[in-house]
Amino acid sequence: MTSALSDVRPVGDQLRAWRQRRRLSQLDLASDADVSTRHLSFVETGRSAPSREMVLRLAEHLEVPLRDRNLLLVSAGFAPVYDETPIEEPRMDSVRAALRQVLEGHEPYPALVVDRFWNLVDSNAAAGLFIEGAPAELLEPPLNVLRLSMHPDGMAKNILNLGEWRAHMISWVRRHVALTADAALAQLYRELRDYPGPDGEAAVPPPGGQVFVPLRMLLDGRELSFFSTIATFGTPVDITLAELAIESFYPADPATTAFLRERAGW
Repeated sequence: MTSALSDVRPVGDQLRAWRQRRRLSQLDLASDADVSTRHLSFVETGRSAPSREMVLRLAEHLEVPLRDRNLLLVSAGFAPVYDETPIEEPRMDSVRAALRQVLEGHEPYPALVVDRFWNLVDSNAAAGLFIEGAPAELLEPPLNVLRLSMHPDGMAKNILNLGEWRAHMISWVRRHVALTADAALAQLYRELRDYPGPDGEAAVPPPGGQVFVPLRMLLDGRELSFFSTIATFGTPVDITLAELAIESFYPADPATTAFLRERAGW
């Protein structure tokens, strides 16, 4: 089970905070979850103790992460229901095999698996190009992909459109912090935000006609351009599985395609 389940706020306070974070009124949530507004108000103020089923129903409609649903249950006096299984355990064999299949099937293009903090869980051989020349301290486990990419001694020094790309990523992390209310992720966001960046980066607009913000890098004297997709597992009921994401990079131009195929010996 997930740890650190003590010293939590009353369940009503937590539910109200999640509702406000989702920018829902009591009427909105009550209608979505098929409960009365009066009962929801009583739950939030502590005048009524919610049942286990009610906690889970409200959490589902509020899209509360599984880890935090356990916290809600504990604060309401119930046992946690979502396991957090280490990825190395035999029970996760099929998950690891599926991840390997996706990573290897994406060659010769880079792909990696990260956890909720964007710590590296696994990667394919092509992803090695992102760590070339990085200092050893940035590569020590757990290797944080966001820190590696934005640290001035990491990938940042090779990113040609650093202002545009960094501003986009900082904004993405800030939104993710707002959605999850994760204190550790918020601390990482502040660290990333405070790294030095190009002057005026916050005002960098996307060029006209652009459909995505590319990652443009200089590697071995050649300019490479990528875009990426992020995939997650469907219908997870284990915290570890719910928090895994696969980022797959694709070449954004023919020159990058040729470089990656040459590098892989294709």
